[in-house]
Amino acid sequence: MLVSQIGEFGLIDRIAGILPQQCAGVIKGIGDDVAVLDTSGPEYLLATCDIQVEGVHFMRDVITPYQLGRRVAAINVSDIAATGGDPRWALVSLAIPADMEVEYIEELYRGMREQMGLAGAFVVGGNVSRMKSAIVVDFTLLGLVAPGRLTLRSTAREGDAVLLTGAPGESRAGLELIRRPELALSPFARQRLLEKHLCPQPRLDEGRFLARSGLVTSMIDVSDGVIGDLSHICQSSGKGAEIEAAGLYLSPDLLEAALAAGAAPLEWALSGGEDYELMFTAAPEAVPELKKMLLEETGISCVRIGRITAGAEVVLRLADGARVVPAAKGWDHFGG
Repeated sequence: MLVSQIGEFGLIDRIAGILPQQCAGVIKGIGDDVAVLDTSGPEYLLATCDIQVEGVHFMRDVITPYQLGRRVAAINVSDIAATGGDPRWALVSLAIPADMEVEYIEELYRGMREQMGLAGAFVVGGNVSRMKSAIVVDFTLLGLVAPGRLTLRSTAREGDAVLLTGAPGESRAGLELIRRPELALSPFARQRLLEKHLCPQPRLDEGRFLARSGLVTSMIDVSDGVIGDLSHICQSSGKGAEIEAAGLYLSPDLLEAALAAGAAPLEWALSGGEDYELMFTAAPEAVPELKKMLLEETGISCVRIGRITAGAEVVLRLADGARVVPAAKGWDHFGG
């Protein structure tokens, strides 16, 4: 059997079947983006890692080393944000060609340092190795969370509302502009969408606030796309969901880029991925207060995009009332 036949998440399931199912001190292990560990202290230890591989996650000629450093730190901070936790310390494994300019590496680490500084966290060590041609940056981030604030993807309840911060699909639009720089867009929209893709900003303050509110029942950051990450919530919680297409916020910049590219903006919003917004669930009666409090506390708005159901799949309700099961489930490294 080939990895491409089972895909990224099928491979993860196979790996999980080999590893121990229960380990001392593990509150949450494989099945979430963040491992939650009980070290007998007053707070849980959080651990997450992500990798950026040249030619897969980025192209050296379209992203500066400073932006790359910001990006790799930000996507790990985003995972911690979705737990309601606080990032603290990072280790970086770097594989580079021997003919790489030292100045490139310095700028890479300046980007990581500045992004981590925004989160009150630090790079404290790592490893360097030789690579034949491509750059590989593997980033491991540790954090802390009070047990009462921990928010996971596996605790959504039937009937919960599904809410989403920000404007999904903008990172996908930025990627399209990298692939097709000839597309005609206003300078402001072009610059903003490129920044959303190249240098995303994690919703750390928002995640911590939502966890403190006590009103959120589950949470995840949107890295694999709205449908893909809602599917992760549903699978982990043993539930289904219904998304209202009319509930998604499609930004003017996204609409402009999709029009120029001849693409469907709704498809980008649902399955584009790498937006690093927060998707979370809450009781329907808590939604008005939660939206108001989030805006007042952080300046960031959220919209209600659907509900958790008793079913076993994610269903999309279109503007005309038709209900469909989306074909696109989000990004899969081996399935596309």
